[in-house]
Amino acid sequence: MAEDSDKEDRTESPSARKLEQAREDGNVPRSRELNTFAVTMAGLALLIATGGQLFAAMKESMIAWFTFNQESLRDPLVIMERLRQSVQDTLLQMAPLLGGLLLVAALTPLLIGGWNFTSKGFMPNFGKLNPLSGIKRLFSVNAATEGLKAVLKSALIGGVATWAIWNERDELMGLISMPLDGALLKLVALMEHTFLMVVGAMLLLVVLDVPFQLWQYHKNLRMTKDEVKQEYKQQEGSPEVKGRIRQLQREAARKRMMQEIPNANVIVTNPTHYAVAFKYDEEMAAPVLIAKGSLKLAERIINAGQEHRIAILRAPSFARALYFNVELGEQIPSQLYTAAAQVLAYIH
Repeated sequence: MAEDSDKEDRTESPSARKLEQAREDGNVPRSRELNTFAVTMAGLALLIATGGQLFAAMKESMIAWFTFNQESLRDPLVIMERLRQSVQDTLLQMAPLLGGLLLVAALTPLLIGGWNFTSKGFMPNFGKLNPLSGIKRLFSVNAATEGLKAVLKSALIGGVATWAIWNERDELMGLISMPLDGALLKLVALMEHTFLMVVGAMLLLVVLDVPFQLWQYHKNLRMTKDEVKQEYKQQEGSPEVKGRIRQLQREAARKRMMQEIPNANVIVTNPTHYAVAFKYDEEMAAPVLIAKGSLKLAERIINAGQEHRIAILRAPSFARALYFNVELGEQIPSQLYTAAAQVLAYIH
């Protein structure tokens, strides 16, 4: 019940980080039906391409194996050597076929899950050795689903094959009265027809299974709202941490600002609520604001100005205009040029 409740709570689509972690754990979408279909079709293609040569080579090996003389019959070692040689030749002759099948079996899973190598797959998982866990997996919903799919798959393929053979029952019965060569050709044609019907059923399973596996993969990786929030906090930082970072940034900016005050030409005050400092020289297009603050920070600016013997002038309207309309490092706007010029002229 708890597991069902947990699944009901997982309503959010998996995040990019969740999908990445799943791949790191070796959890990628796969389709057994696609693998089976690909290997079957590859085996058929390889048999068509190399079947004649393979049949001829195996025929020669069998002839050599079953050809004996009186001397070889008396010596068991000769018989064993021929058996070894026959097995070796057969394996060598089948190597291209087996190698091709192994290659297809290895590459087909990459079609929907892509390449994924992780060392975690080689790590021992002692939890799988727990018999209780094994029993739970045996009677789980996933096991029941896989069992039902296997039954339906067998029923579909078996039903198609049975239906194809049943439709050809009259022709199969007629093979008894046909010449051997004609009967063999007809039998091969009937087998090809049945095989094509089975391949069609397998292809239908692939078309149904691949989207289902992709849907089930993302469904199993769904997240709860709390998991989404926790992941966001881990990636972006908690509000407390972000607030602390902003505080440190403000303190660093204030420290740099206070270090600029000795370069100011004048500090304009409200006189106590606001304080702004700007500098100007002949190479500048306009005066530049280098410090501003209110209340306690304004007091610190004034104290720093007094310490460095910077001119301090009370001009409430001008101070408020600079404080609210000009950012640190910006030039004073043109509409305040006259007031700035009057202040500079006054202090000089």
